[in-house]
Amino acid sequence: MKLSFGRYDYSCFAAFAAYACCSLIIPVSLVTIARDLNFPLESGGMGAGGQLHLIRSIAMVLSLLSCSLLSAKIGKRFSMGLAMLLMGTGIFLCAFSPGYFLLIPFLLLAGVGEGICEGLATPFVHDLHVDEPSNYVNTAHSFWSVGTGLVVIFAGLLLTLGVHWRILIAITGLFCLATSLGFLWKENPNSKYPETKSKQDVTLIFNNSLIIFKSFRFWIYCLGMFMGAGAEFCLTFWASSYIQLNFHTSPWMGGLGTAFLALGMFVGRYSFGKYVKEKHLIHLLLITGLAGIPVTGLISFMRPDSFYSPALSLSVLFLLIFLSGICVAPYWPSLQSYGVLMLPELDSTLLFVYFSSIGIPGCGFFTWIMGVAGDMIGLHKSFVLIPLTLLLFSTTIFLEGFVFPPKRKR
Repeated sequence: MKLSFGRYDYSCFAAFAAYACCSLIIPVSLVTIARDLNFPLESGGMGAGGQLHLIRSIAMVLSLLSCSLLSAKIGKRFSMGLAMLLMGTGIFLCAFSPGYFLLIPFLLLAGVGEGICEGLATPFVHDLHVDEPSNYVNTAHSFWSVGTGLVVIFAGLLLTLGVHWRILIAITGLFCLATSLGFLWKENPNSKYPETKSKQDVTLIFNNSLIIFKSFRFWIYCLGMFMGAGAEFCLTFWASSYIQLNFHTSPWMGGLGTAFLALGMFVGRYSFGKYVKEKHLIHLLLITGLAGIPVTGLISFMRPDSFYSPALSLSVLFLLIFLSGICVAPYWPSLQSYGVLMLPELDSTLLFVYFSSIGIPGCGFFTWIMGVAGDMIGLHKSFVLIPLTLLLFSTTIFLEGFVFPPKRKR
């Protein structure tokens, strides 16, 4: 199937890339930030590091739950523009934080923007391409991986060369602010976004939400979102710190390792979006979930002396991280698309919002738990949490799709 993109597709590509940069610039720089702001990771600061994203997740969930009301009032397009403004401003201000605790309000501000973007970006793309939305949704989500690759490679390299982390965070914030223009700039009359014709009534949103919450299958998909998101973001958040601390490498090598994760996610999402049809989404989710268990499990056993030399051991680790990226690639976009496909009688925009509202806490909760476990038993051992979440994810998908499948035809 040949995909056709327009102005708002490209705006969403930029938004996903900027969103990834804002989400990852803190984790990539975390070892350096922690030392400068007096909560060094190697001396019991991993819990504090994970707590930063947990707090950020709270703001994201609150804005996620209210973004439908916002889009009902001003539309998804303007809401997306506002999201990029809030996100960029919050990250930009983080560059000027003098201490750990002042990072928190700035990350909360960024989290509000991230929550709106997370809740509306997917239905935004979905509404542009109602005929075959999953292909376009997966393609748009692949630019999260593009942004991840950009930020981890360049930030890691520049940190190694001595560029201060504050400068890198400020640049990331400015990049995010610039992406808001794609949504806020005067609309082309010949390519209007579909929602500009009519906006939803707030009462209708409330009533549709009640219908969704009464669906048992909706909560099954939410459980899958929680587990899958936790596995994905634990890898994304902790990969760079894991490489730096356990292999005693530079930020550049930590960033390069995370770039392999991003590359795997990009290859997976782009390929799955292009070649996997909607009727096979459940098979895709189950196969990748099961494959991810041994692949991610092996990461926790990797040491500098695992093979003949530290260089070879690090190369094998990067290969495992790349394969892990392919395995976790479809969880977020494909499970959302599958849930919407299986619940056609429910409001698709609200479904996307509520699925993300469950996925974000999964990211924050498991990232924090992994940091706490890292303080207690070591970061390498805490990586066992990832295959455990994938086991629960795969069990959920198997039960939903094959033991108790939907009655409607796929």
